[in-house]
Amino acid sequence: MYRALRLRLERRRAIRRRWQADARALVQIDESEAYYAAQRRAARARTDGLMGEFLHWTKVAAEVARISPRANMNLASVQAIVGKKLRRNGKIVGVAR
Repeated sequence: MYRALRLRLERRRAIRRRWQADARALVQIDESEAYYAAQRRAARARTDGLMGEFLHWTKVAAEVARISPRANMNLASVQAIVGKKLRRNGKIVGVAR
Protein backbone atom coordinates (compact mmCIF):
# COMPACT_ATOMS: atom_id res chain seq x y z
CA MET A 1 0.00 0.00 0.00
CA TYR A 2 2.71 2.44 1.01
CA ARG A 3 4.74 1.57 -2.09
CA ALA A 4 1.76 2.17 -4.41
CA LEU A 5 1.14 5.57 -2.84
CA ARG A 6 4.80 6.50 -3.08
CA LEU A 7 4.94 5.49 -6.77
CA ARG A 8 1.83 7.55 -7.51
CA LEU A 9 3.29 10.59 -5.79
CA GLU A 10 6.57 10.20 -7.68
CA ARG A 11 4.68 9.97 -10.96
CA ARG A 12 2.68 13.13 -10.16
CA ARG A 13 5.88 14.97 -9.23
CA ALA A 14 7.50 13.93 -12.51
CA ILE A 15 4.47 15.24 -14.44
CA ARG A 16 4.62 18.52 -12.49
CA ARG A 17 8.36 18.89 -13.15
CA ARG A 18 7.73 18.37 -16.88
CA TRP A 19 5.21 21.22 -17.21
CA GLN A 20 7.26 23.49 -15.00
CA ALA A 21 10.35 22.84 -17.14
CA ASP A 22 8.38 23.46 -20.35
CA ALA A 23 7.05 26.74 -18.91
CA ARG A 24 10.55 27.89 -17.97
CA ALA A 25 11.83 26.96 -21.44
CA LEU A 26 9.08 28.96 -23.18
CA VAL A 27 9.71 31.97 -20.92
CA GLN A 28 13.41 31.76 -21.66
CA ILE A 29 12.81 31.70 -25.44
CA ASP A 30 10.37 34.64 -25.53
CA GLU A 31 8.89 35.81 -22.25
CA SER A 32 6.25 38.12 -23.71
CA GLU A 33 4.88 35.44 -26.07
CA ALA A 34 5.36 32.36 -23.87
CA TYR A 35 1.73 32.24 -22.73
CA TYR A 36 0.47 32.36 -26.31
CA ALA A 37 2.98 29.67 -27.37
CA ALA A 38 1.65 27.35 -24.67
CA GLN A 39 -1.95 28.12 -25.68
CA ARG A 40 -1.12 27.39 -29.34
CA ARG A 41 0.33 24.02 -28.37
CA ALA A 42 -2.72 23.29 -26.21
CA ALA A 43 -5.03 24.16 -29.11
CA ARG A 44 -3.04 21.94 -31.48
CA ALA A 45 -3.21 19.02 -29.04
CA ARG A 46 -6.94 19.59 -28.57
CA THR A 47 -7.68 19.57 -32.29
CA ASP A 48 -5.51 16.46 -32.71
CA GLY A 49 -7.49 14.72 -29.97
CA LEU A 50 -4.49 14.38 -27.63
CA MET A 51 -6.20 15.04 -24.30
CA GLY A 52 -3.12 14.33 -22.18
CA GLU A 53 -1.03 16.79 -24.16
CA PHE A 54 -3.87 19.33 -24.12
CA LEU A 55 -3.97 19.18 -20.32
CA HIS A 56 -0.19 19.39 -20.16
CA TRP A 57 -0.01 22.55 -22.27
CA THR A 58 -2.85 24.25 -20.40
CA LYS A 59 -0.88 23.64 -17.19
CA VAL A 60 2.21 25.05 -18.91
CA ALA A 61 0.24 28.18 -19.83
CA ALA A 62 -0.92 28.55 -16.23
CA GLU A 63 2.65 28.15 -14.99
CA VAL A 64 3.87 30.77 -17.47
CA ALA A 65 1.22 33.14 -16.13
CA ARG A 66 2.38 32.40 -12.59
CA ILE A 67 6.14 32.83 -13.11
CA SER A 68 6.31 35.58 -15.73
CA PRO A 69 5.26 39.13 -14.92
CA ARG A 70 5.83 40.21 -18.54
CA ALA A 71 3.91 37.51 -20.36
CA ASN A 72 1.12 38.91 -22.53
CA MET A 73 -2.23 37.34 -21.66
CA ASN A 74 -5.23 38.54 -23.61
CA LEU A 75 -8.36 36.37 -23.71
CA ALA A 76 -9.35 37.64 -27.16
CA SER A 77 -5.95 36.60 -28.49
CA VAL A 78 -6.27 33.13 -26.97
CA GLN A 79 -9.76 32.73 -28.47
CA ALA A 80 -8.37 33.78 -31.86
CA ILE A 81 -5.56 31.22 -31.57
CA VAL A 82 -8.00 28.43 -30.70
CA GLY A 83 -10.45 29.47 -33.43
CA LYS A 84 -7.69 29.51 -36.02
CA LYS A 85 -6.52 26.01 -35.05
CA LEU A 86 -10.09 24.67 -35.09
CA ARG A 87 -10.81 26.19 -38.51
CA ARG A 88 -7.53 24.84 -39.88
CA ASN A 89 -8.46 21.33 -38.79
CA GLY A 90 -12.06 21.60 -39.98
CA LYS A 91 -13.55 21.49 -36.50
CA ILE A 92 -16.67 23.36 -35.49
CA VAL A 93 -15.94 26.77 -34.00
CA GLY A 94 -18.15 27.91 -31.16
CA VAL A 95 -17.94 29.28 -27.67
CA ALA A 96 -19.64 27.31 -24.93
CA ARG A 97 -21.31 29.46 -22.32
